[in-house]
Amino acid sequence: TVSHLGTDNGLLVTHINRTKDLLRVQMKKIQSKKVQTTEEWLRNYSLESLQLTLEHLVNEGNIILNSRNGVEEIEFTEETVTDFESRLSKVIELYQQRIQWLLQDSRKVFGLIKGTKVGLVVDVSHMSYGPRLLDFQKDLLCLIDEQLCYKKQLYCLSFSTEISPLWESPKNINVHVLHEARQWIQQLEPGQGCNLLKALKHVLTMKELNSLVLIVGSCPDQSLEILSDYAQQCVLGRKLQTHAVTYDCSNPGSLAVLKNLAEAVRGHYHCYSSKGENFDSSDVHLLLQESQKAKDLLKSIKQTFQRRIRGSLISRIADVSTEFANTAPSNFLPKPPKHEGPLVIQTPCVLAKTSADWLKTNGLKAKKLNLYQVLAPNAFSPVEEFVPILKKTVSSTLHEKAMMQFEWYDGTVKNIHVDLPVLYNYQKLLAKMVRIYEKRIDWLSVASRRIWGSVCERRVVILVDISVTNSMYIIRIQHSLRLLLEEQMSNKDYFNIIAFGSDVVPWQLELVPCQPENLQNAWRWVLSLQCKGSRNFMSALRRAVEVDFKDKDKHKSQGLYLLTTGIPDQETHTISAYVAEVCRGFDLQLHVCLFSVTEDVDSNGIIPARYANPTETATAFKEIVQAANGRFHWFGEAGIFESNDITVILSEMEKANNYSQKCTFLVEALKQRSVNQSVNPFIPEGDSNVLTKKEKRRPQKLQSPKPTALSLARMYINHGAERNASVRVLAWRPTSAKPEIPPAQTIKEWSQTENKRKHKPRKQLEFSVSAFYTDKGRNVGTVYRKYPKIMCIRKLVPSVTLPKKEEICSSKEWLTKYSIKKLKLELPRLMFGPGCTHQKKTVESLHKKVSAKYCTIFPSVEINGVVKHLQFQSKELEIYTEQLEKVLHRYIQRIQWLLSGSRRLFGTILEANVCVLIDTSGSMDPYLPRVTKELTSLIWEQLRKNEVRFNLLRFAENTEIWKECLVEATDETCHDAVQWVSKFHAHGNTCILMALQ
Repeated sequence: TVSHLGTDNGLLVTHINRTKDLLRVQMKKIQSKKVQTTEEWLRNYSLESLQLTLEHLVNEGNIILNSRNGVEEIEFTEETVTDFESRLSKVIELYQQRIQWLLQDSRKVFGLIKGTKVGLVVDVSHMSYGPRLLDFQKDLLCLIDEQLCYKKQLYCLSFSTEISPLWESPKNINVHVLHEARQWIQQLEPGQGCNLLKALKHVLTMKELNSLVLIVGSCPDQSLEILSDYAQQCVLGRKLQTHAVTYDCSNPGSLAVLKNLAEAVRGHYHCYSSKGENFDSSDVHLLLQESQKAKDLLKSIKQTFQRRIRGSLISRIADVSTEFANTAPSNFLPKPPKHEGPLVIQTPCVLAKTSADWLKTNGLKAKKLNLYQVLAPNAFSPVEEFVPILKKTVSSTLHEKAMMQFEWYDGTVKNIHVDLPVLYNYQKLLAKMVRIYEKRIDWLSVASRRIWGSVCERRVVILVDISVTNSMYIIRIQHSLRLLLEEQMSNKDYFNIIAFGSDVVPWQLELVPCQPENLQNAWRWVLSLQCKGSRNFMSALRRAVEVDFKDKDKHKSQGLYLLTTGIPDQETHTISAYVAEVCRGFDLQLHVCLFSVTEDVDSNGIIPARYANPTETATAFKEIVQAANGRFHWFGEAGIFESNDITVILSEMEKANNYSQKCTFLVEALKQRSVNQSVNPFIPEGDSNVLTKKEKRRPQKLQSPKPTALSLARMYINHGAERNASVRVLAWRPTSAKPEIPPAQTIKEWSQTENKRKHKPRKQLEFSVSAFYTDKGRNVGTVYRKYPKIMCIRKLVPSVTLPKKEEICSSKEWLTKYSIKKLKLELPRLMFGPGCTHQKKTVESLHKKVSAKYCTIFPSVEINGVVKHLQFQSKELEIYTEQLEKVLHRYIQRIQWLLSGSRRLFGTILEANVCVLIDTSGSMDPYLPRVTKELTSLIWEQLRKNEVRFNLLRFAENTEIWKECLVEATDETCHDAVQWVSKFHAHGNTCILMALQ
């Protein structure tokens, strides 16, 4: 009967279809309550809303007066504290459940979609045919079925270079609209380009929308500034919630742009990676912050009330507090799949190399694809020869139909024969090499290489930063180590892992073989790491160098890899000096992998020993890496920011692009010339020699007439009267003077001409020619087979060769060999030729000094008080700068060597016979321990190593000599000297004169 069915909740109907509809309505109500945004959810379940802050706990206590000292104290009952801790534990569990719910189904991929009228904007430029496209379509269909189907309105748009909207305006959600949206998703096709600005311009005109979902998988074509400015202007005054999603994207530019764009419009950001390497979510960060507050409050309760309450409550409080207060924040962080499972060890199929070494076999120069290598067979230098039959020097003429003028790498101009098939094939090869370089960059940007770069050495020590500031990123650090152990360590010889915070925690006491069982044991040890302390990097570095690499001089291919998130506790110059000293002369490098973390989550409010922003931190580690001859790799949640390996490849790609542009210029210039020559195609064949005949008919320059005796006498008189003035030119011209007639020679030029006639004729330059008939009539052509050597007036930048080993000599003596002057790198000497002085001469008719007519065309530089014209080409300046940087780097090495070891205190011992006087008077008492230590270093580092005969003398009030005479520096005498020095003690006055006598 009906009375046994209970209350009617609206489901007691007879038609089955109506029952399903009512169930669906109730599920919508339940769903609408669950899909509150994290901000809305925290309004009801935050610590403040639930009255679980320390202020609320204090308000529940009773104020009493201490009978001993009269101080007011707060007394709590056992039930109050126990209930408060119990509620806190339930809230932490609630936050964890909320995080787990956010990491399920479509919310894990796209986050939680807000709003009721949603615009879905999908980037299809990142898609490719195959499994990736199918996965993306499957995830989008899940988004439709799980979240968007419960909205009121929907608008869909896909974009790449162009936009493709599904409808003209937003549609109300119904069965037909959802079916069209599913079909649209299944028909998505990959495109080129990512014109996000065009998509925003289209979708932001839809005033009906109150939520905008951007799903992007590649870097937008526009910059962040342009996108941010436009979006902020469009959403101003509108209640439009923006939700930016990066889908399975490894491009750091896309991650950074989308995250900053979402922050600019006060929206939400979600990052998803199918491999679990990248995860970031605005909602999850808010929950982690709140759970961290609850954890800190539990710790505070444990420390405050443990001494005040006795009996059974202490144990109950300890149980509850220990369970949750000791729970690391990493337990609430999302973990990659099978994070705690055993390693899946892979054997690398390629031999790991640095990009610099890789380019030695795959670079443009190694592949003989340098543009100048390709053009060299068809490149000819301009020739200037003395023709005996004409009795004058003639320059070669450029044949415009066959040759093009092209600037060479050394700044000279060569005549190039443009062979179009060769250049076409060369550009194809360049494009092929660029694709290879792009593949190399893609390979360096994925998997463990995205974090660690390419691990190339055979003996490796990994330094891991586990300071307390990394508490929220320990899962990322552990996952990074897992990827490294799985993908790059199986083919190495030996390895070890050293974790450091305030203390140094090594995995093994020394290096162990890279066997599978050792790798698995290392991974289990990594899972147990907990973050604490500051960044005592120097101690970890010294431990690795002095223990793991104690025999660094006996082995090759050794590397230290540092994974850190911030600046070390020690000063940068201290670390740089240490690594420079320990790495110099050995096959040992230090490589830094800097992980830039966001500062959204506070790590217990602990201030690090040193603070620096990300840019300052990167600059400091670059200096350290440079001192250690290593590589720098800077990455973050947004991707790779800077990598030496990738930078070298990009430089080679830019070089290839530059070569391709020069090839295009040559081809285009040749085509343009052929077009100009084909303008008048009806010129008769016999007229081809018109220009040649005209050139032959040009009047030759007339020789200046000889002066008469009277004119000559007058000139001598004027010349004698104006000895200090410039020689006046006698410009004799006939009445029919023409521009071709040159001015008369000066007196000095006459005397020089007469002297030249008296001298013996110079030896003729050797050259050989061969004649041939051309294809037009009986015209004869000539080809020079052997060219004489060209006398180069310009001075080329010399290539500098400097010794790598330090010479034991004074700096003055060293500079006599390797100074700027000796290396022929003086700037005035190289840059200015004999006739390039910028001069001003007085013009009598104008009564003022005037520069040459074309002086302003050439750049002028003032050096040593003289203004001269700059003759260097830009390429020569680059070469000169490179040589100077090379010399400067060598000078710095010399200075570092002079300031290292015992040379810092005693300088360099140059003599073969040495007596060292040591002051041991009372004034030396504070400094005597250091002096004795440095003396020991001096004895072994310089005297013993260089086999110097030496003696020691100590003086205070009296003098005491170690040996009666100079002795040879043997091991036995050096040990004896060190023992004698160790017994010094400071006392008495200082008697320098007695010691010198």
